Amino acid sequence: MGALLSDIFILIVLTLLISGACAYIDREKKRGSHCIGCPMAGSCPRKSIGCAQAGSDTKQITHS
Repeated sequence: MGALLSDIFILIVLTLLISGACAYIDREKKRGSHCIGCPMAGSCPRKSIGCAQAGSDTKQITHS
C-alpha cells in the first residue's frame, strides 16, 4: 500500500514539473522569445538569425 502511494506521489510531482515547463515554454513563445534558455535572449545582437542557425554554427557564439 505504501509503495502505491509513493508511486502516485511521484507521478503527480512529475506531471506538475512537466506541465510547468510546458506552460513556461508556451508563455515565452507567446512573448516572442527566440532562445528561451539563453539569458541574453531579449538583448542578443544575433537574435535575428534565430536559434537553430546560431546553434548549428561551428564557431562559438559569445555575447558581449
